[in-house]
Amino acid sequence: MRAIVCEKLGLPSDLVLRDMPDPPDPGPDEIKVAVAARGVQFVDVLMIAGEYQTKPPLPFIPGGEGAGTVVAVGSNVSDFAIGDRVMTRHPPGAYAEMATIPAEAALHVPDNLSLEQAAGFRSAYTTAYHALVQKARIQPDEVLLVHGAAGGIGLAAVQVGKILGATIIATSGSDEKLAVVKENGADHTINYSGGFRDRVKELTDGRGADVIYDPIGADVFDESMRCMNWGARILILGFVGGRAALAKTNHLLIKGASAVGVRLGGFNDFEPETAADNLQVLTEWAAAGKIAPHVSHIFPLEQAAEALQTVIDRKVVGKCVLTN
Repeated sequence: MRAIVCEKLGLPSDLVLRDMPDPPDPGPDEIKVAVAARGVQFVDVLMIAGEYQTKPPLPFIPGGEGAGTVVAVGSNVSDFAIGDRVMTRHPPGAYAEMATIPAEAALHVPDNLSLEQAAGFRSAYTTAYHALVQKARIQPDEVLLVHGAAGGIGLAAVQVGKILGATIIATSGSDEKLAVVKENGADHTINYSGGFRDRVKELTDGRGADVIYDPIGADVFDESMRCMNWGARILILGFVGGRAALAKTNHLLIKGASAVGVRLGGFNDFEPETAADNLQVLTEWAAAGKIAPHVSHIFPLEQAAEALQTVIDRKVVGKCVLTN
């Protein structure tokens, strides 16, 4: 099989394409999958740079999620059969043409999703749902301010928040991207290149947002602290803006607000039953056509470096995917 390999920590351009032996046949509780598509995430960028909290030993195959077709099943596996289309979770390892994984790490792909959409489904939507439901406990008619709304987890939050009954204010630095965000359910959009606080206040009659979904950090977080409603919850999902912001606790005190960390990996580890319930809800929504990833960029596997650079350069709307 072909695989993209990280042989030294560094930049996407340091990755290499290798011919490697196929993974072993599945054990009793495993399945073997011909991987057809892989979601490309900012987490992958951090991991190959050695800047993520999970540091696999070198060399390793990047990629945390994918989709493909089952080609073999273990003796104890009853939920999957050869030929089934599945979404896969990897620890990492998705940037390869074949993978042998625990059966519990796979999900059936709803009929109305392509493998390219399925490859980018799992992490984005589970992050958004966990953040809004378990962490923010968002209520119908609350105002949800989504930053980085054109990104994978941002666009998922717009779709999920809309289903949950929130009024969505979405921000991005590009009018073209915001047009796509609007098509995916945002009630209001703001190009935050000129700031967003005053516009959020205007749209909420001076109250501010009830829930703020922030994968950006840096100056975006700082400005968000100035447009919170009473009792607001600001969700901290990452720092693609380049620095971790420092929450001013006097602002939280005056507003009776909360700053809440959201980390999907920890949630999966410590609350696996709730995480499984979330996935069940999301796959049902996908099967019903309520949610679907928007894939703006598709690259062949050998162009993994270019795909990752596209993510770094914030050119992606929704998801970027690698195919064979």
